[in-house]
Amino acid sequence: STIATICARGGSKGLPRKNVRPFAGRPLIAHSIAQALACPAIEGVYVSTDDDEIAQAARAAGAIVPYRRPADLASDAAGKLPAIEHLVAHLEAGGLVVDTIVDLQPTSPLRTAQDLEAALAVARDCDLAVSGSEPSHSPYFSLVEEGADGALHLSKPADHLRRQDLPTVWGLNGSIYVWRRAALPRAIRDGFWSVHARPVVMPRERSVDIDDALDFDWAEWLYHRSKPA
Repeated sequence: STIATICARGGSKGLPRKNVRPFAGRPLIAHSIAQALACPAIEGVYVSTDDDEIAQAARAAGAIVPYRRPADLASDAAGKLPAIEHLVAHLEAGGLVVDTIVDLQPTSPLRTAQDLEAALAVARDCDLAVSGSEPSHSPYFSLVEEGADGALHLSKPADHLRRQDLPTVWGLNGSIYVWRRAALPRAIRDGFWSVHARPVVMPRERSVDIDDALDFDWAEWLYHRSKPA
C-alpha cells in the first residue's frame, strides 16, 4: 500500500504550537492531512506525535494516530527518519503491507494533491522523490561562506561565465518526500543521500516552510491570494 506519514512534535522553538495554530480557519496540520486524503493513490494518513492536542486535531481532520511517539524520538535532537521508520514498523507489525511512504511536513500547507501525484509519478523510478523549487539565490553566484582565512568565498565556485551554462539547482522545500519502503532503513544507516533521489519541482509560491511568525503570515497571504474571489 501507499501511505502518508506526518511527523508533528509538540515542541517548537521558532513558533510555539505551530502545528495546531489556526491557519486559514483550520489547525495548520489539518491542511496537510486534507491534501493527502484528496490524493487517490494514498490509502491512509498516519500521524506520529507526542502531543495530545496535535493528536486530537489530526484525528478530527481524518488522520489515524496509532500511538504517542516515544520521548526519545520527539526531542530536539531526534532525527525525523527514525520517527518515520518507527511509525511504519508499528503499522507493519499490525499487518499492514507498506510499499511507498509519502512523508509530508505539516508546516508546508500550500502544496496540492496534484503535487503529491506528481511526486508519486517521479518515485516510480527512484528510491526517493524529494520536492524542491527554483532557489532565489544561486550557489554559483550569490551564496557565500566564510573561509578559514576569514574572507568570503562563493559556496560553489565554478569556471562557468554565463548563468545558462550552469547546472540547474533546486532548493529543497521539505514539503514532500516519497520513499520506497526498502530505501528508508538504508538512508537511516548510511545517510540521506546514500539513496537514489530525484527532484519533484514545485513553484516557489507553494514552497513556503513555516518556521516562524513571518513565514506563517507570508504563507497565509499566499494561501488567500490563490483562492478565487
